[in-house]
Amino acid sequence: MSTLPALKALSNEKRLQIMRWIAAPVDHFPAQTDGDLVEDGVCVQSITEKIGLTQPTVTSHMRVLEKAGLVTSRQIKNWVFYKPNRTAIAAALDDLSMTLLR
Repeated sequence: MSTLPALKALSNEKRLQIMRWIAAPVDHFPAQTDGDLVEDGVCVQSITEKIGLTQPTVTSHMRVLEKAGLVTSRQIKNWVFYKPNRTAIAAALDDLSMTLLR
């Protein structure tokens, strides 16, 4: 995984905040009717309510994070749930470390 798309995605403070929240979903979100916070991810509606942006704006932010490989999405009923892609995040951090700490 290239580190540059991840860094670009995280350079936006709203996306970085969302990543902080979904990395520890139980600490930041209430239980959901559909979908387990950890196993399935956080519903886009919950993210929208917490961050105070419109749903289309949050969806746009989540697409950027997904395109960078930092999150995965899953549809349950009419909602999309997002969770961190911990493997890709670790790979990006390893790549960054190798690049900067040679």
